[in-house]
Amino acid sequence: MKIGILQTGHMPEEMKDDMGDYAQMFARLLQGHGFDYVDYYVVDGKFPASVEEADGWLITGSKHGVYEDHPWIPPLEALIRDIRDAGKPLIGVCFGHQIIAQALGGKVEKFAGGWVAGPTTYDVQGREMTLNAWHQDQVLTLPEGAEVIASNDFCENAGLVIGDTILTIQPHPEFTAEFISGLIKYRAPGLLPDQMIADVNRDMDKPLDDQGFASMMAAFFAQADAKKGNAA
Repeated sequence: MKIGILQTGHMPEEMKDDMGDYAQMFARLLQGHGFDYVDYYVVDGKFPASVEEADGWLITGSKHGVYEDHPWIPPLEALIRDIRDAGKPLIGVCFGHQIIAQALGGKVEKFAGGWVAGPTTYDVQGREMTLNAWHQDQVLTLPEGAEVIASNDFCENAGLVIGDTILTIQPHPEFTAEFISGLIKYRAPGLLPDQMIADVNRDMDKPLDDQGFASMMAAFFAQADAKKGNAA
C-alpha cells in the first residue's frame, strides 16, 4: 500500500541532519507495517496531480496555523475534500488533524488555555495512551459527522473519526523524546512558559504509546483501503 505524505512544514534546520524531515519521521513510526511512501511538500506548493497517486494519505504537523493566510492552504483543503470524496483513507496529525477539521467545516482557534507540550495522556477509545504533544491551536467546533475518539481535560477534541476513511489526532505519535528535546532547545525559548519547559524536561523520558498508536494508524489505513476495494 502506497501512502502519500503531505508535508505541511519543515524540520528545524538545526535538527534536520540528524532526524531527516517530517515525512521520514512517519516512515520510521510506521516501519514494519508494509507501506511504501511518496512525499509531497505542499508547504512549498508541491501537490499531487491526482488523489490516485497514492492508496492512502497522511498530513503532517506544521509550525503554521491552519487559519493563517498561506497560498498552499486553500488547495490543501480542496485536496482533503477530494480525498474524502474518492473514499481514500486519510490520517491527519496535529496541523493535519486541524486542517482536515477546517476543510470539512469545523473551526480551529488558538486555545485560551495556552500550550501543551511533551508527554501527555489521552483517553483514546477508552484506553489511556501517552503521546508527545506540541500545540496551542485546537479544534473547537467539530465538522459535520465527526466522532471524538481521543480527549483529555485540556483538549476535548484530540482525535476524530469522520466516516469510514478519515482519522485525525492532535498529539504527535511520531515525536520521540529526542525530537521533543530538540524542540525545547531550538523552538521553546520565548514561545513556551519557563515552567512548562521545566516540566517537559522533567517528564521527557516518560514511556510513550507511540507504537500502539502507530498500529492503530496502520490498521486504519488497511481497513479503509480494504473497504474501498470491496466497494469497487
